[in-house]
Amino acid sequence: MSTVVPPHTRHGSGHHGVLALHGWFSDRSSYLPLFPYLDTGRFTWAAMDQRGYGEARGLPGPYTTERIAHDALALADHLGWDSFSLVGHSMGGKAAQHVLAIAPDRVRALVGISPVPASGAGLDDATRQFFAAAADDPAVRRAIISTTTGDRLPGPWLDHMVRLSVANSTRDAFAAYLPDWAGADFSALVQGSPVPALALAGAHDPAISADALRATWLRHYPRGTLDVLPDTGHYAVDETPLALLARIERFLAPLTPEAND
Repeated sequence: MSTVVPPHTRHGSGHHGVLALHGWFSDRSSYLPLFPYLDTGRFTWAAMDQRGYGEARGLPGPYTTERIAHDALALADHLGWDSFSLVGHSMGGKAAQHVLAIAPDRVRALVGISPVPASGAGLDDATRQFFAAAADDPAVRRAIISTTTGDRLPGPWLDHMVRLSVANSTRDAFAAYLPDWAGADFSALVQGSPVPALALAGAHDPAISADALRATWLRHYPRGTLDVLPDTGHYAVDETPLALLARIERFLAPLTPEAND
């Protein structure tokens, strides 16, 4: 499969490489609120734009988590990372698991932030049709963001998120990713993987709930763990960035390689 080194932002100088994959409504800038507070002596993070998003808007499809995974591996090669951890939000959480499916020996650990399971999102037909309408209707995007954060956050923030989503993704890529992240099932390729795998669910997220992750993530990964973030919906990076980062770093710190690894 033809790959490119995707546009990315790198931060830190630590020996533990972390690839960060964004969600359906985001680009790599969604992770920037975390970067000033990273443990840069321990970790080096690289947040990448996926095809059709951010500075990768001009890259062609197919727009699938498998393609994201191959591009992520190309970025890891470019950075000289033989092994690394993955942090993925929502659609990016599924893409992170696809990296594991393709290159299991390279993945040190997984962190999913409201991650779509490897088996898909399990949307019913009506919900899938509603989500599909979001490609052309910003009001639908706003409704999805509001619903998945518990209808509890300020309207100006919802409007801001919609503006970013429209500006930072192409319509065709946004539309094309949906059937893949919602429906594709590669869970057989990761079932039983021994990788340490942390799923973080937002208490106010009805879409990727803790119960949904217990039925999927924890069944896929024998070393899987699940934490519920109490003041968060689907967008923990935006809603509670410091609490999120602290939990991620506590999980990854014991897995950090020594300088001579």
